[in-house]
Amino acid sequence: MAVIAEYGTLLLVLACIFGVFMAWGVGANDVANAMGTSVGSRALTIKQAIVIAMIFEFLGAYLAGGEVTSTIRKGIIDPEILSDDPQLLVFGMMSALLAAGIWLLVASLRGWPVSTTHSIVGAIVGFAAVGVGVDAVDWGRVGSIVASWVVSPVLAGAIAYGLFRSVQALILDSDDPFVRAKRYIPFYMFAVGFLISMVTLIKGLKHVFEDIGVEVGMWEASGYSAVVGLLVAGIGIAMLSRIHERDIPQSGNRFAGVERVFAVLMIFTACAMAFAHGSNDVANAVGPLAAVYSVVSSGGLVGEQAIMPSWILLLGALGIVAGLATYGYRVIATIGKKITELTPSRGFAAELGAAATVVFASGTGLPISTTHTLVGAVLGVGLARGIGALNLGVIGTIFMSWIITLPAGAGLAIIFFYLFRTVF
Repeated sequence: MAVIAEYGTLLLVLACIFGVFMAWGVGANDVANAMGTSVGSRALTIKQAIVIAMIFEFLGAYLAGGEVTSTIRKGIIDPEILSDDPQLLVFGMMSALLAAGIWLLVASLRGWPVSTTHSIVGAIVGFAAVGVGVDAVDWGRVGSIVASWVVSPVLAGAIAYGLFRSVQALILDSDDPFVRAKRYIPFYMFAVGFLISMVTLIKGLKHVFEDIGVEVGMWEASGYSAVVGLLVAGIGIAMLSRIHERDIPQSGNRFAGVERVFAVLMIFTACAMAFAHGSNDVANAVGPLAAVYSVVSSGGLVGEQAIMPSWILLLGALGIVAGLATYGYRVIATIGKKITELTPSRGFAAELGAAATVVFASGTGLPISTTHTLVGAVLGVGLARGIGALNLGVIGTIFMSWIITLPAGAGLAIIFFYLFRTVF
């Protein structure tokens, strides 16, 4: 308690700096998960992708990031064990933020698409198990998180596979794919609008509705979301009406017109994926920061519940935006171009499948890895065209970088934990 009373303000300032640094790493590395398919399929330029990501990553992080944040904050470590030594929790969370941030910086500079969730969870488990005690870790919760790293790419891959197979059946394999594309794409647009509206109403704006005394149930949210989906579909129809097959340069590719139409759709799916990514991955940076704030502001109390101040979410959102605007482009090429050849129709299926998985995870509080989710979705799209469509060498390299991430985060966190404990 004495450490918190004497150095509380300094510790909170350092935690804020480390939290923004970690959020910068999330933006610099994980922007590929939101925008890699759009750029790889040439539906968006790199500049357009970054502008879209800056807007929707921020909105996702600020509006819908609170639910999964609670899992990172109090789901991995048993708070009762640290109730007598709150400074250990503060040192540990600071160490985890700094360790994960440094690893993400290294990975981003080398263009490795690593998991930010792996980085922070590995760092938290590392400092807690070694610096505090094995009993301090809620291994049951850690097990469910580890299981989600397997489930999320499989689920995203299955959804993306099904979406692309539906595109093949309804559009690509028809006699006139261009006409069929303009007929069926509005339905996919409706799905995008409905999906993002649901998570925003049920989870993202939940605290806003509670503050004004309004209760929005599942049925009400479904009705509002249906209206939003129809609006998005209407906008899409208006945009599609301006695309005519006669205006598209004939390159000998009978699908050229179809891909032009899907490129329009990719704008919507890119927004959806950026929103979903921001809502889920902001927790990796602001969750530990919220734990530090809770302990310092309460004078050393380690509780089960803690209020999430809006300024903490704002810090995380700004950090993500800064990261993707400065170094995000380095990792985009790996997911967008090297796993499998992407076209707008394939990129759409991958992005929407990944967005559905990440939004579901954010709404249920499960801190999945968006890296695993997006790679799983891209693999699903590739498998829809056969195993030969996948670059197995690149996939192997990506898997190896995932394996290295856990021990790297844990090892660095242990070092910093002992350093902070010695200094303070």
